[in-house]
Amino acid sequence: MTPTTTSEPPPAAPLLDLQALVVAVRRRRRLWCCLALVGLLLGAALAVLKPPPPTAVTTVLVAHQADQPNDPGTLIRTDAALLQTTEIAGKALQALGSAQKPEDFMRDYGGAGLTNNLLQITVTGHSDAEAQARAKALADAFVADHVRRIQEAAAAEAKALLDQRDQMQKELAQVNQQIGDAAQQSGAKAATNLQSLYDSRTVLTSRINDFSQRAAEAGVGTPRLVAGTQIVDAPRAVRQSLPKTAATDAGIGLVLGFVLGIAVAAVGAVVADRPVLRREIATNLGASVIAELRRVPRRPAGRWQPRRTRTARARLTATLARTVRGSAEAVSLLELGCARSTGEIALDLAGALAEEGPVVVVDGLPGPQLAKRRPRPGEPAVVAAEQVGAGAERRLGVGSVAPGTAWTDLRHLGTRTVLVVRAGHGSAAWLHTVARQLADQRIPVLGVVLIDPDPRDRTDGTLWDGPHTALRGENGRLARLSRTGRRRTERLPMWTSRVPDSDQEAR
Repeated sequence: MTPTTTSEPPPAAPLLDLQALVVAVRRRRRLWCCLALVGLLLGAALAVLKPPPPTAVTTVLVAHQADQPNDPGTLIRTDAALLQTTEIAGKALQALGSAQKPEDFMRDYGGAGLTNNLLQITVTGHSDAEAQARAKALADAFVADHVRRIQEAAAAEAKALLDQRDQMQKELAQVNQQIGDAAQQSGAKAATNLQSLYDSRTVLTSRINDFSQRAAEAGVGTPRLVAGTQIVDAPRAVRQSLPKTAATDAGIGLVLGFVLGIAVAAVGAVVADRPVLRREIATNLGASVIAELRRVPRRPAGRWQPRRTRTARARLTATLARTVRGSAEAVSLLELGCARSTGEIALDLAGALAEEGPVVVVDGLPGPQLAKRRPRPGEPAVVAAEQVGAGAERRLGVGSVAPGTAWTDLRHLGTRTVLVVRAGHGSAAWLHTVARQLADQRIPVLGVVLIDPDPRDRTDGTLWDGPHTALRGENGRLARLSRTGRRRTERLPMWTSRVPDSDQEAR
């Protein structure tokens, strides 16, 4: 079968990778933990610096004319809304003899329905005694207003019924007069008309009696409603505990800070677009992840370094040493966001290669990362990039691909390179730029060493259809080429410039 040389289009990337978002938010746990701690401290400080004012509460039993067992609380909510009116506030201030404006007084109290007939009134003041007096005046004003409205409603209903009764009585008087006139007449027609008038008088008399009874009943229920509306819990001061208030406010601040930190971290992760997963970093750089290491601390850990970290560094050193020994070209280590870790890796690698001959570490890092450090006994020599002279010793270049890099100088550090990238440091656009610039400079990337990866990352950082410069499967690829006699076309990233056939043969 003839191998195909057409490249398949890559699958469309999702608009939002939830796994990458969760990892990015988890990596910024220091941010949202700090915001949660700030919220906790601010809540506790607010409770201490601005304690709640003295507060008094009272409970009023409110009787309604339209009370129903299945009432969803509409009537008591109406009463709570009526409590927040300037009329009731003005009557309460008038009873207190205060010159405060009703609009200002309305900010100092509130009402809430406990049940369908229980209204709790909460009032604040400058002292407990003032708060209790305000609560008593406000409750009395509300009860008086409620009773007044009940009485006015009953009186209006009774007056309407009595007016209807008086109107019926006038009609009855007219019917009685017509009956008297019809009784003086004779004949069959007069008898029929008289019987009709008798029926009308009976209906009017019944309706008059009904209106009279309903008017009497309208006033009968009013005393029961008036007596049922009363203060059932006298005003009392609310005892407030400063530790409890501080704990409550601190808890609220903690939750708000935590939620705000999570939101800020999520938005920042989406906007910054900084890859943190192995597969994303490998795809954007066009090279496979060959090793992972934790970030080197600012202070040397020495023998207190975790055993797993020491083992990983030793394994990485051995892998890179085999790669450098088998390469006839100079190899460099280029960092992105992890200059300290890259320097340590370079020193370990140089120490492993020093057993075979003299090794010089060429420092091309920005700042005094390696050249001005205090050398330890047995460590290889470290020289600056501008101080490199001709010599037979093996050179190991250390440089940076951070923004501001002089790309044309990277080949002086090494014609082949290993990228040391800190997870979540560079944006996807910059990783593309790094891969494109290295391809333009004809510097093959042997692999990527991932620094400070997410411990829960289970993605694969190997590019199975990556460029031909990867360490993985290079010998097997050459064997396939020699066996088939046909050059295999691999799928390369868009930024990778292919090496012409003449250059490949020369290399």
